[in-house]
Amino acid sequence: MAGERQSDDADGGIDVSMTAVDPPHWLANVILFLSGQTVSLFGSMLVQYTVFWYLTITYQSGFIMTLAALFGFLPQAVVSIFGGVWADRHNRKYLIMGADAAIALTTLGLAIIMITGVDDLWVIFAAMAIRSAGAGIQSPAVSALIPQIVPTRNLMRVNGVNGSIQSAMALLAPAVGGAVYAWASIAYGGTAASLIPIFFIDVVTAVIGIGLLAFVPVQAVRTAGEARTGYFADLVDGVRYIAHHAFVRWLLVVFAIIFVLTVAPSNLTPLMLVRSFPAGDTQDVVNLAVLEISFSVGMMLGGILIATFFAKRSRIGLIVVSSLVFGVLSIGLGLSSNIWVFFAFMFLVGLAVPFFSTPSMTLLQETVEPERQGRVFGFLGIVMAVAMPFGMVVFGPLADIVSIEVLLIAAGILTFVVIGAAVWLPAGRRAITAAGAASAGPAAVEAVMERADRP
Repeated sequence: MAGERQSDDADGGIDVSMTAVDPPHWLANVILFLSGQTVSLFGSMLVQYTVFWYLTITYQSGFIMTLAALFGFLPQAVVSIFGGVWADRHNRKYLIMGADAAIALTTLGLAIIMITGVDDLWVIFAAMAIRSAGAGIQSPAVSALIPQIVPTRNLMRVNGVNGSIQSAMALLAPAVGGAVYAWASIAYGGTAASLIPIFFIDVVTAVIGIGLLAFVPVQAVRTAGEARTGYFADLVDGVRYIAHHAFVRWLLVVFAIIFVLTVAPSNLTPLMLVRSFPAGDTQDVVNLAVLEISFSVGMMLGGILIATFFAKRSRIGLIVVSSLVFGVLSIGLGLSSNIWVFFAFMFLVGLAVPFFSTPSMTLLQETVEPERQGRVFGFLGIVMAVAMPFGMVVFGPLADIVSIEVLLIAAGILTFVVIGAAVWLPAGRRAITAAGAASAGPAAVEAVMERADRP
C-alpha cells in the first residue's frame, strides 16, 4: 500500500518514489535525445553491416568471423569495467558525446588510411576494436541516462518506442548500406576501399547526433568531486552490489546464456546465407541486406507491440517466454531449406528480440538505484561483450568443420535446457517472485529476495 512504500531517508525525508515529480519538459528532452541517438545509430549501423558483409563475402570463413567478433566486442568488455563507474561519477551526456566523437574520429582516420591505398585486414580489425572501446563508455551512459530524464511510469513505453526507432534504423541502414556498398563495390572492384563512402556517412551522422544531444539538459547524478571513494572502491562496490542482488545477478546470467547460445550462432547466419544460397557477389549483397531488413522489420514490429499492448505485462514472463522462443527459432533457422523460409525465421527472431531486451532493461532501470545504474549497465555490457565472442570462439571455428545448420539446431536445443534450468533453480524462482515487487522500487525487490532466501 502507499503508506508502506513511504520510508525515511538518511536525512529524515520521504522516499523520492512518493514525492518525485516529472522533470520539466521531459518529453521534449526525450525526443531530442532519441533523435540524436537515432541519427548517430544509423551511421554506426551502416558501418557495422557493411564491414560484416565485406568480411563475409570476401573470406567466407568462420575463423575470420570469430576474429571480427573478438575485435568488435572484447574491447567493449574491458572498457565497460570502467565505463559504468564513469557513468555514475560524471555527466552521462558528456560521456556519450565524447565517445561518439572518438568513434567518429577513428572512422575518419580509417577512411583516410584506405584512401592512401592501405586496406589490410588488420586495419579494419584495429578500427573495430577502437569503436568497440568507445561503445564501452557510451552504452552504460545511455542506458543510465534514459531513466534520469524519463518518469518511472513511462519507462517501459519509452524503452519500447526507443526499441522501435532502433529497429526502424536497422531497417533503413541495411537498405541504404546495401545500395551504397553495391555501388562502391563496382567502383572500387570489391576491395576494402568499397567501405570508404560508408565511413564518411558515419562521421557526418555522428556530428549531427552530438549536436542534438548538446541541447538536452542533463545533470550528473553524482560528480567525481562529490564522491567520497575512489574509482576502484566504486568498482568494488558495484561488484558487491551485483553479487548480493539476487535478481540482477540472475538477469545477467540469463543475458549471458542468450548471447552465447542465440546471438553468437545467429552471427553466422550471413555466412550460412552465402554458403547455402550462393548467388554471386552482387546478389549476395542484396540477399544479406534482405536478411538484415527481415530481422529489423521484426524488431520494429516487436518494439511497437511492447510499447502498446504488452507495456503492462509481467516483465519476467516476457523474458522467460522470449528466451524459449529464441530456442525454437534457432532450430527453425537450421532447418530452413528455402531462402524465403530462412528470411521468415529471421523476421520472427527480430520480432522476439524486444520481448527480451525491453523488459530486461526496464526491470534494471526500475529496480537499481540511480547512483548505481551506470555500474550495473556497465557490467551488463561486459556480460554481453564477453558472452558473444565466447560463443563465437566455439561456434565460429566449428562452422568451418560442421554445417552452420547443425550448429543452429544444437544451439536451439541447448537454449531450452539451460533456460529451463535457470527458471526452475532457486535463484530463478526468487527472481520471478521479485518481479511482482519491481514497481515498488529497489527496496521492495530486495525485501522479497530476502524473504525468498529464508527456509
